[in-house]
Amino acid sequence: MTTAFSRWSAAALVTAALVWLPQGAQAQENPLKRLAGSWSGNGTITMNDGTRERIRCRASYRNDGQGGADTDIELRCASDSYKFELSAQVSYSGGHITGNWSESTRGVAGNISGTAKPGRIDVRAIGQTFAALLTITSRSDSQSVSIRSPGSTMQEVAITLARR
Repeated sequence: MTTAFSRWSAAALVTAALVWLPQGAQAQENPLKRLAGSWSGNGTITMNDGTRERIRCRASYRNDGQGGADTDIELRCASDSYKFELSAQVSYSGGHITGNWSESTRGVAGNISGTAKPGRIDVRAIGQTFAALLTITSRSDSQSVSIRSPGSTMQEVAITLARR
């Protein structure tokens, strides 16, 4: 009888602990949910020969209606001589992001993987002929996007976006 009572007591303690844990400890909220909507801004693009140009960008984040684990991302940027249109479909789970990306002006695509926490997302985008590190830092209605791709025509992009 003490064994049954001990099992019941242990089960009650575990249940009580789960009920009283802070919400963040039970399940991490998808940091991409906070970015939902339209954004615009500008920054600079640095080419592999060292030249720099101002760049104008628009971004949008659309979360799914199924609990917000999946997000569609579009980032369109143009300078006087360079343009890119990046699309990505990513999933968030337990601090990790995975998914697919494509860039339509060059016809390249690949996979995305990385980490996400409130205020910061770090991912690696890898394709057959292209690889880049992307970092997104955000605060309420502004975000900074950094794309670094050593060895490609576009070495680095630094953008500051504001919610539209």
